[in-house]
Amino acid sequence: MPTGLLATVCLSAVVAGCAGPAGPTGPKSAPAPPAAAPAAARQAAAPALLPGLARQEEETGSAAVARQEAAARTALETAHRWGLKQPPLKAPPRPATKPQLRSVTGVKLKDGRPPVVYRVPTDDKVVFLTVDDGAEKDPEFNRMAAELGIPLSAFVSDYLARENYGYFRDLHAQGVEINNHTINHRNLKIHDYDTQHDEICRQQDQLEKQIGVRPRLFRPPYGEYNDDTLRAAGSCGVEAVPMWNEEAFPDHMEWRYDDQKLHPGDIILTHFRGADVWKASMPDLLRKVVNDVTAQGFSLARLDDYL
Repeated sequence: MPTGLLATVCLSAVVAGCAGPAGPTGPKSAPAPPAAAPAAARQAAAPALLPGLARQEEETGSAAVARQEAAARTALETAHRWGLKQPPLKAPPRPATKPQLRSVTGVKLKDGRPPVVYRVPTDDKVVFLTVDDGAEKDPEFNRMAAELGIPLSAFVSDYLARENYGYFRDLHAQGVEINNHTINHRNLKIHDYDTQHDEICRQQDQLEKQIGVRPRLFRPPYGEYNDDTLRAAGSCGVEAVPMWNEEAFPDHMEWRYDDQKLHPGDIILTHFRGADVWKASMPDLLRKVVNDVTAQGFSLARLDDYL
């Protein structure tokens, strides 16, 4: 082939991309992998939704904080409206299972009898407010307890409640258990078994009729009882007999023990009383109890949840 024509053919092949290898013939090497993109480029390539999700999470967290701050302000305003120094401490959730009662300080056990309990065995820093009799029926007390979220348990005697069981139905509707404190508030210890049985079991029937729930708990008037008391109570459905370690008044607290301190599981006794007896109101009483309990770092819990 003439030299000019050969040069023309080779030049055309190069231009067309079909020229053969410049070196010796052999297998082709694998193409080199593409270089990794810089970090900035990778970030730019991330899905566009992520920044939006981050902003959404930030807004959700901010909203939760705002709700918590608003709830704290409301609680403080409510506490101040009722004359409290600070809001009551919130009790822990009710225990999944009630504490097992053992023969320890504050618990008296006897086979075949309901346990007598002065202090509930618990490690929770809680105490329990119980209110006896039923003479004073102050709706402001109910409202204060409801607005502040104060749990309590009532032990009602029929001779004082029968004129207005509606008051105690209202308490029960806001979560207060209405328990047994006998028909006529007698000192049971000085009476025979039949009399005690009538006082306790007839009130079980009355409260079931009036409130709609048969009580599980019973407290003997004056804290006086004997084996007949426990035997009679157990025969009509009583499961436990809570007593108390402290008694509250609108202006002071009376203590069973010399250290004059609350202990986890203590039961506080007070009464439905008003200005005719105390020269103070039921809200005055509740204010004193909540301030004292909170000052010692305790919260009030519902006795029926633990016993």
